[in-house]
Amino acid sequence: MMRIFKNYKFIMTLVIFVILFTPKAKSTEECFEGPSRAIFKFNMAFDDVILEPIAKGYSKLPSPIKSGTSNFTSNISTLLTIPNNVLQGNFKQLGHSVGSFAINSTVGILGFLNPAEKMGLKPHKEDVGQTLGSYGVGSGCYFVLPVLGPTTARDSIGLIADSFLDPFAQITIRDKEIFGASGNALDFYSVKGTSAINFRAENDKNFESLEKNSIDLYSSLKSIYLQDRENKIKNSIEDENEWGNLDN
Repeated sequence: MMRIFKNYKFIMTLVIFVILFTPKAKSTEECFEGPSRAIFKFNMAFDDVILEPIAKGYSKLPSPIKSGTSNFTSNISTLLTIPNNVLQGNFKQLGHSVGSFAINSTVGILGFLNPAEKMGLKPHKEDVGQTLGSYGVGSGCYFVLPVLGPTTARDSIGLIADSFLDPFAQITIRDKEIFGASGNALDFYSVKGTSAINFRAENDKNFESLEKNSIDLYSSLKSIYLQDRENKIKNSIEDENEWGNLDN
């Protein structure tokens, strides 16, 4: 347990250092457009061959299974939201996050049901990239990662920090035990993969419409990603985004 707290202390120190010594927000730059476009083409091929067919099969499952799966993965993601609520000093949302996780993990049968939402508890998903952005840290370079998709320099640093700050990542990919809970890397990647499939299935029509109507699909997705991240940093209402959670 002491090693877990040391990890938290390290990440919090790193976040504070980045906040203090990184230039404030400027416009996002396209630093590696050539390689990014090549990786984007690979990702689109990956989507066509693997992700889209799986998502279409998933979408045919009964609604209770799909909603339960979505609730379960969303509930797990709340574990990362909680420490970021603390780092942002957003204690109202912290109450929503802790209350939602506690209720859904117990009354909601490990998160497959979402009774907390009916009680008015709906936490906004947070990560270290958003936390840095909330303190004015600029997004830096925009680029595309294989399989993972669009990101920025700030969000890439945040993604690495997330793996140390997220309790679920600690008990799975880092093989730690927290309050008797344990897991393995397969658990972590299964949840992340299922979340991605669920997102792809829910947004199938959006993807089709975007591909059909975009002159430059790469630029369109870049714009959507950057706007979505900006909205999340400002804690805009997620329901206003027809794409849902782009950072699944």
